[in-house]
Amino acid sequence: MIRAATVKTKIKKDDIVQVISGREKGKKGKVLSLLPQENRILVEKLNMYKRHMKGDGKSQQAGIVEREGKMNISNVALYCDKCGKGVRVKRKKLEDGKRVRVCVKCDEVMDKV
Repeated sequence: MIRAATVKTKIKKDDIVQVISGREKGKKGKVLSLLPQENRILVEKLNMYKRHMKGDGKSQQAGIVEREGKMNISNVALYCDKCGKGVRVKRKKLEDGKRVRVCVKCDEVMDKV
């Protein structure tokens, strides 16, 4: 069995990201989950698809359900409020010893400290 190489990413769960390529280009949303083994990411209300579901009679109702689809991690960039677009980030060590993510363009701290 061949396993895909995992990509080291600077994106975390609950971050706001902007799609930089594909049919959802330009849209932004909150990260729901990361799937590093597959190099994929789930973003809230983006890359939606419809799934026909069978009801089990008790809790789940039958019908067409809309879900978020996986997209490649390389197709999203972390969103910077100051720049107003998706940007690259670097790591920086603060005076108190904490390591934070910083916008490459404007040096805005991306982590909530």
